[in-house]
Amino acid sequence: MSRNVAIFWPGDYRSTPNELAIPSIERATAQLEAALQKLGIGSRRVGGWLTRPHEAIEALGPVDEPLIGVCVHWFYGPHTTDGVVGKDNPLLLTSNFSGQWPGLVGLLNTGACLESVGRRFSRAWTQVDDWTTDDEFMQRLEQWCRTGVIEYPTDEVRWRDAPAPVGDQARAIAGRVHDEIRARRVLALMLGDTSMGMINGYFGPRLLNPIGFTEHKVDQAWIIDRGKRIDDGRIDAALAFVNDKGVTFHYNEPDAEDFDANATREQLRDYLAVLDMLDEFQADCLGWQYQLGLIPLRPPSDFAEGLFNSQCRPESNGEVIITATEGDQGNLVPMELMKRLLKEKGLHPAVMFHDVRWGGLHDGRFVWVLLNSGSCGAYAFNHDPDTLAGVHSYRQPAGYFPNPGGTFAGESRPGDITWARAWIAGTPQYQSDAAPRSRTDGRVATYNELVMDVGRGEVVTLPPEKRDAWWQGTTRQWPFMAADLGVRQDSVMAHYMSNHIAVAYGDIRDEMIALSEQLGFRVRVWG
Repeated sequence: MSRNVAIFWPGDYRSTPNELAIPSIERATAQLEAALQKLGIGSRRVGGWLTRPHEAIEALGPVDEPLIGVCVHWFYGPHTTDGVVGKDNPLLLTSNFSGQWPGLVGLLNTGACLESVGRRFSRAWTQVDDWTTDDEFMQRLEQWCRTGVIEYPTDEVRWRDAPAPVGDQARAIAGRVHDEIRARRVLALMLGDTSMGMINGYFGPRLLNPIGFTEHKVDQAWIIDRGKRIDDGRIDAALAFVNDKGVTFHYNEPDAEDFDANATREQLRDYLAVLDMLDEFQADCLGWQYQLGLIPLRPPSDFAEGLFNSQCRPESNGEVIITATEGDQGNLVPMELMKRLLKEKGLHPAVMFHDVRWGGLHDGRFVWVLLNSGSCGAYAFNHDPDTLAGVHSYRQPAGYFPNPGGTFAGESRPGDITWARAWIAGTPQYQSDAAPRSRTDGRVATYNELVMDVGRGEVVTLPPEKRDAWWQGTTRQWPFMAADLGVRQDSVMAHYMSNHIAVAYGDIRDEMIALSEQLGFRVRVWG
């Protein structure tokens, strides 16, 4: 491989996050340059944030040297992918491991985007201040500089190339859900497209239809138009409902002086407008883009999304309506499947939407902070389907959300969990495997094949001091889940194909494996 590399900065579309991240990116880049120098590798900076697809195309397209992207905050997948797709020079994504500056979140999303379009890449990360002192990081960087790829152990991530050895009862439960979907396919109402450059989160009809799903897209402008016709009496009743059922609203607090009941009323207006659309189209589940198009026009969608993901909600039909924030079909699909399996097994059918945000050691094991802006339902906070107790609504941070509106937050209760994620395999063989893997029907795995990741884990309760430190070190306004995903930290960072994860309380792992196989997914079993 070349003895010289080009370093680039994938950025956010919005200027404020990039400006806030400048000290962090400068430190990380200097650390990377020192690490490369220690290995005898020269480097140059491509220069400046890449904040638009055309900037990635123009800055990275002409580069034939090996490329390293420095990941220190949230950034958009196309701001790397669009500049490197169609090329084969070695590509490495490097990240800090910080809760405050979620470079690992951007790395996981962009890695999945690259995989979905068939662009090979490698990953490396560190959580020490002086990167040259992290022996594991330096060994991985040296391997990449020498070979162009980094190999990671796969002992905790097992491909199922034959039907999984699950029990007869689990396979029968999965079979009943499978028959239900074949009799009446799942209809997903999509409000807009995926948001914030999540190439990997959109499957479309060609991939959805074979697995029993259909999407119906509605322009988000309908929310504004329909919302104008929502009767004030319905909004009054909805506000009274959420107050009566136990939501704690943090109005007019410092840095949230403009957050009041009127903001919540507008969020409930959008909730009711979308509820009417779900009824009109008889949709089973919902993908809601919101960002960035509605940011200057409407309050955040998070409070409404949290309500939809709760059985206890205004004008409820007694069902959880699975809702995926940012229009992410990679979470929407497993969440809907998990909901149906939970119901069939007699468990509460709520499924939580989270970011894989950060983590650390607790009692000798690695615990992840799962933290998303508000698509987690109330059941996580109380384990009572008939109440909203434990839900806190804080103003979404004004630096990102100019229109005031609240989150749907709380601390998740402990318990055993099943987690899952669907993603697009864009290469015939995964990462650096030597040969294409055969499907169960004997065909070689092809481009654009859907994969379902499935694992088991546990939500744990942290001591208050550690919980508060981790929560404050990420985003305090968002729902918090401390979860052991049943695998090592390195397995997630090396092989996971998203920054998003679907989490359900209860053990439905075997049922989820069986159902995914019956619907035509390739399956990876974790743990």
